[in-house]
Amino acid sequence: MVGLILVAHGNLANELLNTTAMILGEALTSAVGVPVNAMDDPESITDRIEQAIEQVNTGRGVLILTDMFGGTPSNLAISVMENGHVEVVAGMNLPMLI
Repeated sequence: MVGLILVAHGNLANELLNTTAMILGEALTSAVGVPVNAMDDPESITDRIEQAIEQVNTGRGVLILTDMFGGTPSNLAISVMENGHVEVVAGMNLPMLI
């Protein structure tokens, strides 16, 4: 299974994962959220994204979903992209996860 990482402002990533689990009746496997807060420095956010990649990568690649193109979460996720292994899609929403 492809690993899934949600990177978003505030606690949106974790709340989307929680809501998805509520609707589906179970948590998504190989999926984690990376919250981005105003006081976080970019290097620590990038480190958390890289740790999340290691956590969910089963060898089949990782998809990073971000909340808004051009925002800090999206820009930092793009900085860790690996062609064919880690891809980024901006504009995540609940229907995408279900």
